[in-house]
Amino acid sequence: MRYYSTRNKDIYVSASQAILKGISDDGGLFVPEAFPQLPPLEELMGKNYRELAFGILKLYLDDYSEEEILQAVEGAYDHKFEDKDIVPIRKAGGAFFLELFKGPTLAFKDMALTVLPYLLKTAAIKQGESKEVVILTATSGDTGKAALEGFKDVPGTRVVVFYPENGVSKIQRLQMVTQRGANIYVAAVKGNFDDAQNGVKEIFNDKVFNEELKEKGFVLSSANSINIGRLLPQIVYYVYGYLSLAEQGEIKLGEKINIAVPTGNFGNILAAYYAMRMGLPVNKLLCASNDNRVLTDFFESNIYDRRRKLILTSSPSMDILISSNLERYLFHMSGGNAVEIKDKMRLLQDRGHYQWTKDSLGPVVPGMAGEQHISSAIEKLWSGDGYLMDPHTAIAYSVWERYLKDSGDNVPALIASTASPFKFSGKVLASIGEDEYKDEFEGMKRLGDLMGIPVPERMSELEKLPIRHSKVCEKSRMRDAVKSFLEGSKTNG
Repeated sequence: MRYYSTRNKDIYVSASQAILKGISDDGGLFVPEAFPQLPPLEELMGKNYRELAFGILKLYLDDYSEEEILQAVEGAYDHKFEDKDIVPIRKAGGAFFLELFKGPTLAFKDMALTVLPYLLKTAAIKQGESKEVVILTATSGDTGKAALEGFKDVPGTRVVVFYPENGVSKIQRLQMVTQRGANIYVAAVKGNFDDAQNGVKEIFNDKVFNEELKEKGFVLSSANSINIGRLLPQIVYYVYGYLSLAEQGEIKLGEKINIAVPTGNFGNILAAYYAMRMGLPVNKLLCASNDNRVLTDFFESNIYDRRRKLILTSSPSMDILISSNLERYLFHMSGGNAVEIKDKMRLLQDRGHYQWTKDSLGPVVPGMAGEQHISSAIEKLWSGDGYLMDPHTAIAYSVWERYLKDSGDNVPALIASTASPFKFSGKVLASIGEDEYKDEFEGMKRLGDLMGIPVPERMSELEKLPIRHSKVCEKSRMRDAVKSFLEGSKTNG
């Protein structure tokens, strides 16, 4: 299995090379040369999450041994996840919720970022890389904490996370700035997520800076979904969710489902598309956006336009105007036309917009949900079924509900539930008519009382943990921040 750059098909690497590099030298993203097909679904029935993950990753990581993949899977999906099934499914509001937030940081990013450190470390060994691997990542809220947690104190690695200074929730910020670990560095960027993400991409593409790092014993990689090693493990939970529905008798094996995904960077829904291309019976992929609606506008008009003011919402992980993984999707939609993709990405960078001229945009159906839609969805499921969901998940549910009403397409729906409601207690409580809590920790306690469960310790402890990372930098100084950290002159406490 080779992995091509989306911008130049003459650039191709092995799976371990793609995972170690993170991003292609030409700025493109790595994509598999073909989609391996799933075994007959009957053969997959009854497999637990680890067994399924092993089987799927083996199809893509063919330069890893079975033992190496098994070690990664078993090391990732263990007691760190609070549910024995890793990903439980809950039925509410006429849909099925794929609860992806049972890991250590209470967000779906754990599903891939618990396994990526194993894959990356093995890749470094395979490629004979003796330098320290520096995981350089921008986050809109949840990736940062999951990367920090996954890579903390992993020998041979360091982790650098940049987040928008005012673009994450208080709880998300606390999760990052209190992070323990001798090999980590966290800094806020004066700007929004797109500024942080663009800064990270510029660092990856700065050949002079990268050579300077190599001379000092460092090599860059990424934990963002631009890294194919982040994307591939996400395929697993969509296959697992489908099989779970079949095992529970909610669908017949072979029956198609719709999948609704709240997304800003297009990575999570892209994993569902990959599962579909592998043979998972999927009818439509509902691409659910928040008030920033850049993806909704694109799929409705064929024009991608980032020239708009970023709106800060109650779903901060989706407050994004440049959806990096859309590049991969368009590569597939174009039949692998890397020349066209390179041209569109150049237009996006230089002019801030481009027009897509292909007739079809595949199985994706766009939709968006504003703040009132979010509140209404949360309140409806709480009052009707006693089920609480976070704002991101509520966006997906709201988009699916309106799609159902408008289309009459009553195919069973799987909703990607991407974060615990405890992470966004203020919005959740306000949506169900509870008094506003100025203190997030009081809000979490109230939420726990309503749900009849204790506040997860990883949330409650944030109130007392010391702040370890207080660095703030201009977006133009991100290189300097990376260099300063790697040279051992940390000034962020």
